[in-house]
Amino acid sequence: MISDSTRESPGLDPPPAFLSVVLLTASVAVLPAAPASAAEIPCPRPKVAKPAGIPARPVPPADDPVNSAVGGDALATHGLIIPAGAKQPPAVTATTWIVADLDTGEVLGGCGPHVYQTPASVQKTLLAATVLDKLDPKQSMTVVRSDLDIEVNSSAVGLVVGGKYQIATLWLGLLLNSGNDAANALARLAGGGGADGVAKTVAAMNAEAQRLGAFQTHAVTPSGLDGKGQFTSSYDLALIARKDFANADFRKYVLTKATQMPAQPQVKQKGFQIQNENKLIYNYPGAMGGKTGFTTVARHSYVGAAQRNGRRLVVTLLGAEAHPQRGWQQGAALLDWGFALPADASVGKLVSPDDVAARNAATAAAGKTESTTTTTTTKQAAPAVHSPARARGP
Repeated sequence: MISDSTRESPGLDPPPAFLSVVLLTASVAVLPAAPASAAEIPCPRPKVAKPAGIPARPVPPADDPVNSAVGGDALATHGLIIPAGAKQPPAVTATTWIVADLDTGEVLGGCGPHVYQTPASVQKTLLAATVLDKLDPKQSMTVVRSDLDIEVNSSAVGLVVGGKYQIATLWLGLLLNSGNDAANALARLAGGGGADGVAKTVAAMNAEAQRLGAFQTHAVTPSGLDGKGQFTSSYDLALIARKDFANADFRKYVLTKATQMPAQPQVKQKGFQIQNENKLIYNYPGAMGGKTGFTTVARHSYVGAAQRNGRRLVVTLLGAEAHPQRGWQQGAALLDWGFALPADASVGKLVSPDDVAARNAATAAAGKTESTTTTTTTKQAAPAVHSPARARGP
């Protein structure tokens, strides 16, 4: 059975040009480079049989040495990275994960934090980070047929064509029940409400990922449904979650345990209740909420946060199986591990938009200087060879 979305595409496009971005300013490269000969440390995993019948995962873009080191050179690993002397983290089935401090941005540990993965419905956190502040939660909207253009058997909150809903209700349907129909409706409205609204919002999501420093994230759909070339990483999801949890409305929505979807008498639909699928909020003291996800290819993905003794930590994980623990339980175990670490523990840093802006400005200035130098050299050399083109070399 397919939940949250349907099967992902069999392959991914080559990484777009933006993945070549250089992010090596002093504020970002927070750790010295690891020795080239250092062996990767295997991530702790439980000894469980892999489920049968899992489709082949899409081929990811090749690792980019620059983007793999965003936040610190020590994060450029497919294996385990934890502070020296730290207790071994719990064994989880997640292929990659990260635990970080929401407030300080310190990365407490991770497993392949920059490894490309398919996101499933945790991509909805990027939709929230991009347009949550652009839509009035009290505004009412009317559902159109294109809002229900989702994969058969994928997750839906039950919107009906012609139905009238408040924007706040759509956010609850998106974040509690992982409604792909709600994702389409929100994206369409945020993109101006026209036929190209969803495409405009997806473009805005990718621009927001760039602004946040989530350079390995590329959205194709607003919901996390199947899309060729769609990918993310555990590190990127932590950057996105950091913005989301800074938003009071997001925190309110993801902590809501249940809500009522209103009746639609004009189309003869009764009201009904939906519940929050993130079990962390029912079972983990200090839980702040989060988002679940699943596709047959991506497997289980999870984003969750909690607070304890004045600390607020976020955990993100991708490529997990539901046995012996579900995604939220693996997240809870990793949060426990993180809270047990000293407050100053760190293996890297979540970059900030200010870091990214500073790097962009420095890169632009360097490019301008190089361009000026090249032009000056060309003008000086041209008279000797009587050909500006030849003066630049072959």
